[in-house]
Amino acid sequence: MNPCSAAAPQQDTEGDGRWNSIHNRFLSDAKGKDADVIFIGDSILQALEHTEVWNQWFAPLHCLNFSIHKDQTQNVLWRIKNGELDHVDARVIVLHVGTNNVDHTPEQVCEGILEIVHTIREKHPSVYIVLPSLLPRGQYPNVLREKNAKINQLLREKVACINKVEMVTIDKGFIQNDGTISHHDMHDYLIPTNAACRKAFEPVYDLLQQILSEGEPEKDLTPSE
Repeated sequence: MNPCSAAAPQQDTEGDGRWNSIHNRFLSDAKGKDADVIFIGDSILQALEHTEVWNQWFAPLHCLNFSIHKDQTQNVLWRIKNGELDHVDARVIVLHVGTNNVDHTPEQVCEGILEIVHTIREKHPSVYIVLPSLLPRGQYPNVLREKNAKINQLLREKVACINKVEMVTIDKGFIQNDGTISHHDMHDYLIPTNAACRKAFEPVYDLLQQILSEGEPEKDLTPSE
């Protein structure tokens, strides 16, 4: 069985139970707050919540953020199967996960993401699912950066004909002409800086505004490469 699509909690390697505590907090937030948009995924989205961009753009759209540092596809799938989206009535769900599946193939990761999409669809048949592309990583060219690019390619092909699922390109502009990523864009060469978040997530913000204010967009209106 593909480990990327087999729901599993994140291993408590540090022994403090934080992952499960965060999951339980998300369960509580889901029951107590109304949200039009749910962000769910990994450290990329978790870090976004602590930026000026989140406060300026996304918080006013009535967003909740159910993202956890280091989560892989199987972890997000487990969280969804264990109630995080059961008590919400969001119009849009933004999913970003896969960059932490460092031990799996692009095909496995893509299948894991698609399994999450199908699970979301089962719970929320009419919700719009937005998939920001995986970002490049590492200061210099490396196999993980290449793998994320391959996952993006595979996922874009798979979701092209799925109704109410939209992939948004957010990974352009990070890699410079010499193949490096600047610390001005990613301090740790993984998580975007405030300025880089504004550039990367602008097409996501534009799409959310369009969905929330005008209804479902046509496929060809989505920001493209």
